[in-house]
Amino acid sequence: MSRSDLVLRDGRVLPKDCFHVSFSRSGGAGGQHVNKTETKVDLRLDLACAAQVLGDHDVARIREALQNRLDADGRLVAVSSEHKSQFMNYRAAQERMVAWIAQALVRKKRRVATRPTRGSQRRRLDEKKHRGDIKRGRQSPGGE
Repeated sequence: MSRSDLVLRDGRVLPKDCFHVSFSRSGGAGGQHVNKTETKVDLRLDLACAAQVLGDHDVARIREALQNRLDADGRLVAVSSEHKSQFMNYRAAQERMVAWIAQALVRKKRRVATRPTRGSQRRRLDEKKHRGDIKRGRQSPGGE
């Protein structure tokens, strides 16, 4: 199987040297084929190597956002075994990793604190007064 560089959604390219790929036998459907071929793919991205392309700041964001997907050595792990083909599982693991990285690098917008306008405050208080008048009108004239 030929390994290739990983192209991220923002156009940056992670070189194939940053990845460690291993194959193993996969369980599930497939009959005898499953017992004799290694179709399960374990794709690991060395984040220290990826820092050369992504930068330290983005790697730190990935480590924080995807900390439950890191192995003991700090590598990002994607495993795929849903296809009967080793190549398809390799592609699936790559796509999964690209999606995770893209999601981890999304910057959340900062909320800009705003105050209600004077008109909106006046409308709110007028509506409260109107509501209270309606409820007061429902009361019996004797008090209770």
